[in-house]
Amino acid sequence: MNSLQAKVLRKVMRGFYLSFDVAVIGTVIVLAGLFYVHTYGGIVVGRHPEKLVLPESSILVASDGTKLRKIPLPESGYRAKAQLEDMPDLLLDTFLAVEDRSFYGHNGLDYKGIVRAVYTNSIHMRISEGGSTITQQLARNLYLNRDQTLLRKLNEASIALSLEKRLSKHDILELYLNEIYMGDGQFGIKSAAEHYFGVTDLKKLSVAQIASLAAIPKGPSIYNPLHKGDLPVQRRNIVLGIMKRQGLITHNDMSAMNTEYQQPAKVDPPVLGASYMDAALKEASQRTGKTLGELKTGGYTIVTGMNMAAQAALEDTFANPGFFPPDGKDQQVEAAMVIMDHRTGEIVALTGGRHPAAGSLNRAVVDARQPGSAFKPIIVYGPALESGKFSPDSMLQDRKIAYGSYKPQNLGGAYQGQMTMRQALQQSVNAPAVWLLQQVGITKATQFAAKLGIPLTSEDANLSIALGGVHSGVSPLKMAQAYSVFASRGIYRDAHLVRQVTDSKGRVLYAYRPDERQVISHSAAEDMTSMLRGVVNEGTGMKARMNRPVAGKTGTTQLGLPGVSSKGNRDLWFVGYTPEWTGAVWMGFDRTDADNYMIAGSGKAAALFSAVMRRGLER
Repeated sequence: MNSLQAKVLRKVMRGFYLSFDVAVIGTVIVLAGLFYVHTYGGIVVGRHPEKLVLPESSILVASDGTKLRKIPLPESGYRAKAQLEDMPDLLLDTFLAVEDRSFYGHNGLDYKGIVRAVYTNSIHMRISEGGSTITQQLARNLYLNRDQTLLRKLNEASIALSLEKRLSKHDILELYLNEIYMGDGQFGIKSAAEHYFGVTDLKKLSVAQIASLAAIPKGPSIYNPLHKGDLPVQRRNIVLGIMKRQGLITHNDMSAMNTEYQQPAKVDPPVLGASYMDAALKEASQRTGKTLGELKTGGYTIVTGMNMAAQAALEDTFANPGFFPPDGKDQQVEAAMVIMDHRTGEIVALTGGRHPAAGSLNRAVVDARQPGSAFKPIIVYGPALESGKFSPDSMLQDRKIAYGSYKPQNLGGAYQGQMTMRQALQQSVNAPAVWLLQQVGITKATQFAAKLGIPLTSEDANLSIALGGVHSGVSPLKMAQAYSVFASRGIYRDAHLVRQVTDSKGRVLYAYRPDERQVISHSAAEDMTSMLRGVVNEGTGMKARMNRPVAGKTGTTQLGLPGVSSKGNRDLWFVGYTPEWTGAVWMGFDRTDADNYMIAGSGKAAALFSAVMRRGLER
């Protein structure tokens, strides 16, 4: 062998070795890729089983069935789920014809489609979405982003294969049709059908409507029926052509091309009850054991006791600044109110502020305010009547008495020596209330308050509680609950906002069960009602008078800041009831200081009570 031949041989061998090395490396890469594709998806799907449970918008409903609020999903859209059996065959067949004709014949990947996509991508020198099956689209939407990279496509394929192993074709298609984004904040076929066409029963969709829905996934922002221009119609007609070629519809059905889109009349939920709905969701969470997140995204229907007329009257009245004291230097006077139907225990209306918003401070349910003299019926006069030792006409001491270091005083410094219980309550005189609490005993008094729904702590075991000096404060909700017992002739009915919670399939998860208890005597409750009517007819609560019997009590807590007017007040209350409803009103500043306090008295709260209750009961 001459040198030339040897040189050629060496070149051939080097080429052979190089080709061999490339082949080995290529084989290793391919095997590694196959291993990755067949393992990655299983790991991802196995670690995130929650992804296969789609969030669904829950709704809150008023007592008359009015939809109050459809809760948006975390991605700021809405979804209503439907089972495959609830969808018409034409809808299913159309989506398959448009999105994935070989759906029932592949294992998650359409290899012919992939080859076509690779060829197209090679020509255009870019990676596109071509070749994606329904399973791949579901994999991408559930687990991945929309980045146009080779790795993302590999991950998508891997997850698709894993989904096909774990789920049936039925389940994959159902997930896809409920998960898919349909434009304008709507997820899933059911939500889109209701949003765009006002159709809640999917089997009542027309041919044109089905074609319009199947047209959307190609471009949700430009092909949904609400998009201005011709694109939605053009895309719908393309889908109708596909339906005809696949034998899904007849020639006569093609007349759907001439159908003009008619947007359904919008039935927007009333913008009412932000505070009410927040409180109802929290109550539903406590009653069902579900977290707030689960309740909001589980497709639940939460039926509340909201009376639309009462809630509207409440919010309309609160919107009128004339019912409130002047604002402070840098704060607006706030207020909260609760209205309870003491015949059932349902909260018919509630607001936690003058301008409530979802998630804002709900002053109606926070135990933070001193109730002042509105607490006297609960802690003094009620226990005294219940003891049987006192009646509305019993004479009480009205003298300036020191109880150790505690020296209660009457407003204005005047004392009559003695007066009847009825007079003391009617004029909200302090000294007789403290004297009577000492006679009854703090232990019995606090036991009585607990029966009315206001448990007190050891820090409240002092005579100042007679004038509403509650250590942790109380909420309007608790005050309404307590007074409702007087209104109900001694029967306690648990104040509640939620009637029932059902899941997306209509199964009852929770239903309120009435639990009525006679917690105080009929006679004590009736005597209290008689005295509280006197407060409204002739005493401090005259501004609460209405065109029907009203019983109630005002309450004021003084500012008590050095160097500031002695007429300044922190809290203004009125708690009272008609034969139908019990209501509690609070007014004050969120932060009371030398620049933010009220000169007005509790008559403001009484007038607000009257205005709201009158409007609510007359509607």
